[in-house]
Amino acid sequence: MIKNLRGVFISLPPMSKFSSHSAEVWLELIRNTMVEHANFIRAKGMQKYMKDHFSFYGVNSPTRKQLLKSLYVSEGKPDPNVIRSLALLLWAEEEREMQYVALDLLESIKRKLEPTDLELIEKLITHKSWWDTVDLLASHLAGAWLLKFPTNKEKILQRWFESENMWLQRTVLIHQLNYKQQTDELLLFSYIEKLNTSNEFFIRKAIGWALRQYARTNPESVQIFVQKTPMSPLSFREATKHL
Repeated sequence: MIKNLRGVFISLPPMSKFSSHSAEVWLELIRNTMVEHANFIRAKGMQKYMKDHFSFYGVNSPTRKQLLKSLYVSEGKPDPNVIRSLALLLWAEEEREMQYVALDLLESIKRKLEPTDLELIEKLITHKSWWDTVDLLASHLAGAWLLKFPTNKEKILQRWFESENMWLQRTVLIHQLNYKQQTDELLLFSYIEKLNTSNEFFIRKAIGWALRQYARTNPESVQIFVQKTPMSPLSFREATKHL
């Protein structure tokens, strides 16, 4: 509260905690920040690690997150609706860190997901797809969305499965990684059985990963399933790593 000109205390309207910047302005701020902190030597190593699929600024994860926090301090946080538009702009950028920033931003509004966000999540999963972005989109955002809006969950998962898009199928397998006791065991096991004959490395790896993670919650059930279900050596090895 402050005093007005007559000496009377009045209440001020609360200041917005969000920045007034548009998605385009935020894109420019983020791009300039990345360029300023680029490291050519580190970028070459990061590009090599990602099998030369993407180019990099050479900004590692801890630095990237700290730079984003610094922008919040100086500019305020972007509005959730701005983040949705900004994520698409960042996804169109050439350097891979820009997609990572998009994921950082979307992670910050995970509890505010809306029904229409499924389209955005699907688009990001199926564009510039590689494990580094898909795994977080699947286990954090798609998983959170399906938990929050479960009405058409089985139809959505079936559509992803039938799409024959490897990354959507991987999402079907690993979207429950953080569910723990909320894991739909029958659903998990049924899609593993459907995808068990795949020769794709990322599908086989996902099968093992999903089982290994669920084994932290229900090891007995996973043990029984693994014993009775033929699977690739990779899937079996990953699934039984901690059993």
